[in-house]
Amino acid sequence: ETMPEEGADMDVVLPADCLSIQEIGAAAGAFMVFTWLVLLVAALFMVFKAVQPQTEVSVKKYYYLNAFVCGVTTFSYFAMFSGMGWETIEGCRQFFYIRLVEFAITGSLVIFSLGVLAEQDYPTILATMGANVGMCFATYVGSVGTVPIVKWLWFFIALLLFVPIVYVLLREFRQSVIDKNDPQRIELYGRVSLLIIIVWAIYPFVWLLSVGMHAMGVSLEVICYCILDILSKVFYSFMLVNIALYDSVPPEMESQKEYV
Repeated sequence: ETMPEEGADMDVVLPADCLSIQEIGAAAGAFMVFTWLVLLVAALFMVFKAVQPQTEVSVKKYYYLNAFVCGVTTFSYFAMFSGMGWETIEGCRQFFYIRLVEFAITGSLVIFSLGVLAEQDYPTILATMGANVGMCFATYVGSVGTVPIVKWLWFFIALLLFVPIVYVLLREFRQSVIDKNDPQRIELYGRVSLLIIIVWAIYPFVWLLSVGMHAMGVSLEVICYCILDILSKVFYSFMLVNIALYDSVPPEMESQKEYV
């Protein structure tokens, strides 16, 4: 990794003053490529299942949503390991802003898929998606900020926007599922929504330790995000497909339900 000149205080070096930049190393680059391959395989699998004639119409929407969640993320990773979608921020760190652009899209699609699963009203779904976009915007502004108090203010705003997302997933969407009086759907929604909430809650901690406090190197930051992306996109997508199968099977065929 290239680093600022010896003796420089990385916490106060502004981007315009950087003589060198802390960039990702070979291990993080390899992790990026691996994550890209996993996401690509998942996206292609979802598309393949979606276009099958025997796939129920009610299930196709979940496959297509999963395909876009994983597919758009592959675009982001391809750009990142190709050396695109980043800029230099305070502390002479390499910052991949394209990750936030991607999350504004894929995070909203995840919220939409959970809302469709819960049969929640569209105003609530759209409002929650808007909160996700706002959270990503606030995180970006906080990441590129050079004035500490402003930087942390934007991070706090991002956290404030994350709170209603968690509330809606735990309360509004869950209540809609409960109202359907389907124990299996309730149980599975609980699992998949809990996965999203836990994994999404870790993203701010990674930002805090890396971009925020500079206690974590760029390579470790990237590796952490790769792991979180696999969990919140690939693993989530397959869990959602399992849930979606309940939409397409008539009550009299309950004993014949199968998982993908």
